[in-house]
Amino acid sequence: MIKLTIDGKKINAKEDQTVLEAAIDNDIYIPNLCYHPNLKPIAACRLCVVEIEKMKGFPTACTTKVSDGMIVKTKTEELQNLRKNLIWLILSNYPKEVPPSSDLKKVVDYVGVNEILKNFTPKESNLPIYSEDPLFTRDLDKCILCGRCVRMCQEVRGVGAIGLINRGIDTFVGTTKDSSLKDSGCRFCRACVEVCPSGALVDKEKEEDKEKTREEKLIPCKYGCPAHTDIPRYVRYIAEGRYQDSLAVIRSKFPFPYSLGLVCNHPCEDECSRTEINEPISIRELKRFVAERDDGSWKEKLKIAKPTGKKVAIVGGGPSGLTAAWFLRLKGHDVTVFEMLPKPGGMLKAGIPDYRLPPNVLESEIKEIENIGVKIKCNKKINSTDELFDKGFDAVYLAMGAPKGWSMGIEGEDDPRVLDGIETLRKINFNEDVDLKGDIGVVGGGNVAVDIARSSLRKGAKSVKIIYRRTKKEMPAYAHEVEDALDEGVEILFLTNPTKIIKDKDKLKVECIKMELGEPDASGRRRPIPVEGSEFILELDRLIFGIGQSCDAEGFGVELNKKGRVIVKDEIQVTSKEGVYAGGDLVTGPQTVIWAVQGGRLAAKSIDKYLGGDGEIDQKLYPD
Repeated sequence: MIKLTIDGKKINAKEDQTVLEAAIDNDIYIPNLCYHPNLKPIAACRLCVVEIEKMKGFPTACTTKVSDGMIVKTKTEELQNLRKNLIWLILSNYPKEVPPSSDLKKVVDYVGVNEILKNFTPKESNLPIYSEDPLFTRDLDKCILCGRCVRMCQEVRGVGAIGLINRGIDTFVGTTKDSSLKDSGCRFCRACVEVCPSGALVDKEKEEDKEKTREEKLIPCKYGCPAHTDIPRYVRYIAEGRYQDSLAVIRSKFPFPYSLGLVCNHPCEDECSRTEINEPISIRELKRFVAERDDGSWKEKLKIAKPTGKKVAIVGGGPSGLTAAWFLRLKGHDVTVFEMLPKPGGMLKAGIPDYRLPPNVLESEIKEIENIGVKIKCNKKINSTDELFDKGFDAVYLAMGAPKGWSMGIEGEDDPRVLDGIETLRKINFNEDVDLKGDIGVVGGGNVAVDIARSSLRKGAKSVKIIYRRTKKEMPAYAHEVEDALDEGVEILFLTNPTKIIKDKDKLKVECIKMELGEPDASGRRRPIPVEGSEFILELDRLIFGIGQSCDAEGFGVELNKKGRVIVKDEIQVTSKEGVYAGGDLVTGPQTVIWAVQGGRLAAKSIDKYLGGDGEIDQKLYPD
């Protein structure tokens, strides 16, 4: 280590450090504007000038290497005056108002400014403000030519979309080919915005983003993912050909990378910044891409903590329960999953058709969960938490999902040819007998309804009609799934709703009525209103309801809301009963897989703390 003194304070510095780097490491402030830790120092602003004993002149701290015994002064009167003159030069062509959050404002407030030429009126530059570009605005009048943005673009990012144009007093920062940012090869990574000290480059801010943190604004995809997966990192690793490292990033957050690569609703893509430029990055497809290439190397860094002696029971072997099981086992707890169906997976197994999620994919990921010591007991229905505590479990996580399908409450729905959609999908996925021959009608517009319709065709249905009371625009099902259904021959009757089922020996006669859209309801979608006198009859062999799902948590001794869902405290997933936690669809109602996974993550954190742990469940399975 190098020993030196700055402003009377004796400090240690690493060899090859500059005076400025040593000062920063020791919380000593030296004004600067052109320095950045990711860039080579060039001393362009000269604000970091210092005095060093036995050294002539005013060397810049950002380019001067430390040496043993060096004595540095940063606050002499001569230095202060020199810096004030430099600030005057910088501000002489700058608009009146310096952005309050900028580095420039910080330096100006610290240094002050000398009025070198009284009554000096700078020549108006009339440089343009570029506000039409995506993601950020360029106000060239506020540019102080520090060169940070140019060097970041050229040296660090290796893009070269911008550069210093012209020479002398006519110099400005622009695109290297005098073209738009899009045409210059700009990747819109916004590294230039990140390093701009003067407010010349500023992120555009949507009204809904104003309350977000700085990190949430910079990497919206990460915070669009309920599990807060480090998406920029795993996408970058893929670009670098580091596929296993990319998978390890994903694996650090949940145990279902391949399954989610196939069925996730990818809310991250809705937040992707590239949407402002052309279209979002195909984040889910990239997840699938690396999951398909899994060589198991992520396991090398996986650590299972020493046994804690604590036992956790998880009721429900779906994505939420299995995610909680994974992380709790890694924390050293003894974990048992109780699943009432013949195979684990919950709605991943029972509710998503094989053509969307092949059984071998799900089974291989569940096998990894078992491989670390999680015990899974199938065909085991749990009816109360008391029986689990009586068996010595220290904590219980309820994750039974929402397995009960809704009925419509219309006349004639008790006919055996009227089927529950959730139960129908379960029978199909478990290869049980289900007669779907003939003309099939499916009520609903969500993913369950579309899955039933497409599965019915695969089971030999003569025709399939989806009956939906709103328009295509309002369908909550994934758009690509709807298009696939149409391509396969499914017919969709929009603005149509069943009102009565007339029992007939040969066919179900389903009376329907046409609908029109009124004002928006609580979901934000326009409320369907019956059109008087528009009734008509559909003749069907089977009518299947895919209109919604409900939970079944009676008897567990926890507080429920009016919809029968378990009430928990936000983020910690704790119920009204000591030692009992809940999450996934049992709490939220029918949601997506990634939300169920996040419920399991939150529960694992809370349960680990409850059992005496630190609640830190994430492991870094990837290198830097």
